[in-house]
Order: sequence, then C-alpha cells, then structure tokens
Amino acid sequence: MPRFLAVYTMKSEDFDRFRALPKAEQEAVDAVGLREWAAWEERNAASILDRGGMVGKTTRITRDGVTDAANPFCGYLVIEAENAHAAALLFRDHPHITVFPGDGVDIMPFLT
Repeated sequence: MPRFLAVYTMKSEDFDRFRALPKAEQEAVDAVGLREWAAWEERNAASILDRGGMVGKTTRITRDGVTDAANPFCGYLVIEAENAHAAALLFRDHPHITVFPGDGVDIMPFLT
C-alpha cells in the first residue's frame, strides 16, 4: 500500500495568538486536544506507520552556510492509504485543525 508523509502546518501568527491566551485557556485547549489526538491515533492506528512527532525551530543549511529559517512545519507522521485522497480524508477531523490552531496537514507520497 502507498505510504505518505503527513506534515502538520501552523502559521506563526496563529501560534503566537494561541500562546498569548491566558495560561488556563491554553491548558484547557491542550487537555481537550491531547485527548482527541490520542483518540484520533487509536481510530487510525492501522494506517499509521510512524507516529512521528512535533518539531521545533528550523535551522537551514545551504551553499551559503547555516542560518535560522522559518517554515510552517510543526510536526509529521507517516501513514499508508490507498491514495493521496484517502490519506487526506484521515485528517478531516484531526484535532490539529479542529482544536489546536493548526493551519492544515500536507499529504505527500513517498516516491519509489
């Protein structure tokens, strides 16, 4: 079955707005979101090959050297599905976009 990289994205301004909320509000969102995230993973366990994880700030290396960089990536996982559309449908109710201030989930096939 085809494998896909699912990358969680978040706009920096949405993250900043979330972190500007009072601590109690952030914790309330986290409590609901983490519970729903675990339930989502349980429902989709058969499709998840690598649970991946969340990622932090970006360091980029180019021909010109090493520098700090910015991108919308905040996490990833590896899944399998019949096709990209089926893979995308797994995420339609994901808490990254329904509870947390996530922007979206990008689905990319692994090429053979």
